[in-house]
Amino acid sequence: MKRKRHNPEQIIRKLRQAEQLLNQGQTVADVCRALEVSAPTYHRWQQLYGGMKSSEAKRLKELEHENTQLKRLLANAELDKAMFKELAEGNF
Repeated sequence: MKRKRHNPEQIIRKLRQAEQLLNQGQTVADVCRALEVSAPTYHRWQQLYGGMKSSEAKRLKELEHENTQLKRLLANAELDKAMFKELAEGNF
């Protein structure tokens, strides 16, 4: 199966489709085949995006991206602080 990345809107759309198929009496394996995803992917999506609206999922992705940027900035600040501390001690 070809690897494909789905954006949050596509995931939520597929989860809604999966819910409809499950309500029609299909098994999870059949639903996964219809959605063209593996069972672990379906369950992971269900954990992350189950019950969400597409706007909420988009906001979640934005917050995750912002959090990553802030962590990177903090790491750089800590490196600068350690560098200045080492220079102040004269251990160069």
